[in-house]
Amino acid sequence: MDDISLSGLTAVNPVPLADPRADGAPLREEILAAAARVLDRGWYVLGTEVACFEQRMAERLGVPGTVGVGSGTDALVLALLAAGVGAGDEVITVSHTAGPTVAAIRMIGATPVLIDVEADTYCLDPAMLEGAAGSRTKAIIAVHLYGHPAPLGVIAALAARHGIAVIEDCAQAQDAAIDGRTVGAIGHFGCFSFYPTKNLGAIGDGGLVSARDVKNVERLRQLRTYGWTRPQFAEIPNGRCSRLDELQAAILSVKLDHLDRQVERRRALARLYTEAFAALPIVCPIERSGCHHVYCLYVIRSRERDALAQHLERAGIMTGLHYPFPVHEQPALAAAARIPGPLAVTDWLAREILTLPLYPSMPAAYQTRVVDAVRAFFASSRAA
Repeated sequence: MDDISLSGLTAVNPVPLADPRADGAPLREEILAAAARVLDRGWYVLGTEVACFEQRMAERLGVPGTVGVGSGTDALVLALLAAGVGAGDEVITVSHTAGPTVAAIRMIGATPVLIDVEADTYCLDPAMLEGAAGSRTKAIIAVHLYGHPAPLGVIAALAARHGIAVIEDCAQAQDAAIDGRTVGAIGHFGCFSFYPTKNLGAIGDGGLVSARDVKNVERLRQLRTYGWTRPQFAEIPNGRCSRLDELQAAILSVKLDHLDRQVERRRALARLYTEAFAALPIVCPIERSGCHHVYCLYVIRSRERDALAQHLERAGIMTGLHYPFPVHEQPALAAAARIPGPLAVTDWLAREILTLPLYPSMPAAYQTRVVDAVRAFFASSRAA
């Protein structure tokens, strides 16, 4: 973790962008006990730990079932396949997202259709959907970016009119909600990532797909294991080998017990940032009415983004860009994409967004350093 989160920082006590090691430290004994349980049992793939974790996640989401897979990207691929999307079909999503959202579409030979995002939540702009949907459109991937839910009510209504599947990219939004409904249980499929820096993070890779239809749960289980409908008998086309392993499932079950507390800590840190920056010429994240933001990332906007980031680096504070290159600017992802309209907000965000440190175990002194450094930057720029 040090090589990643502390790279380029020169302060004696640098402030990392995220620190999964520190977040997991209070759970160390529980995690070791869970790992020992798996080792002692001797069943390491698709055993009782995975089944238990899948059941717990299904109950938490309020869906008939969930399916543990190898990564968040695999979750998207398998959801697309389960929705019947294939080569030549189109999938609408956004350009302002992590590349894997669109890479998953390309992996199955489908065509990404890239549309713009809302200027306040940075999630998919539903006003752009009607003009983007066509006869080849089979699915919409709605990304719950940074932990704020996408406007699923409007998205689902349009999808229903057109007979389009709704796939939720919940990689950054574990436990986010709209009007009390948890994301991952509103669309036809919900796709989760357990990358270590996510709100619910494994010690390695992992992912999960939720489905509102029991038949789709079974289809996902078949797709994750070679398309087998019974042992050693492949019947479902395009099957993969993508399985959440027993060790990660056991660790995730431990972390799930502490998730509510950690999410509330993220929300408290976000409130402190927003209050501290109220008088500064930056735009802080919003939480739309009826939504529950889980702040996987705290992303601000500033016209002086690059200078501010350099100032913070000199102060020993790590920042991030989520994301510096919109999908439509990445040749490997954009080459086969269809772009039905302007991406003005997306292009503007790429120039102004900056991610500040925020993680559950972040010491108060670290947050104070961030706030003081941001304030000092704008005080000096005003003086100049």
